[in-house]
Amino acid sequence: MLNPQVLIRRAALNLLARREYSVQEMTDKLSRKNFALYDIQAVLTSLIQENLLSNSRFLQNYIAYRQRRGIGPLRIKKELQERGLDKSFIEECLKEEAEEWFATIQAVWRKRFKNILPEDYKSKAQQMRFLQYRGFTAAQIESIFSS
Repeated sequence: MLNPQVLIRRAALNLLARREYSVQEMTDKLSRKNFALYDIQAVLTSLIQENLLSNSRFLQNYIAYRQRRGIGPLRIKKELQERGLDKSFIEECLKEEAEEWFATIQAVWRKRFKNILPEDYKSKAQQMRFLQYRGFTAAQIESIFSS
């Protein structure tokens, strides 16, 4: 019988071969496979030391992926907090991309509304709600209608 840590490592590497995971996500996935938490933590510690598992790399990839999909910083922040990442760490990484968010919201708005500014309050509210749902800040949304 194989050592449980060998099985855990194999399972973790199989998951990491597909995409990056946060430490919390990886812990949750491996826990569902009925591995002991002590063994999981030992394996994850070694993966972190080997730089095979990295919260910062996961964070950078996740932000870039979601931003390319037209999702704003507020929604990304919420999703990352749900994945067990530190709030201050998330905010720091999102600030690095601050100027890019205005370009992102412009692209999302153009794609959805075909570059047509609203003519009345009802259509403006509809456009604003859409952008708000996507996770953009009030300042970013206002930049669309003030230009």
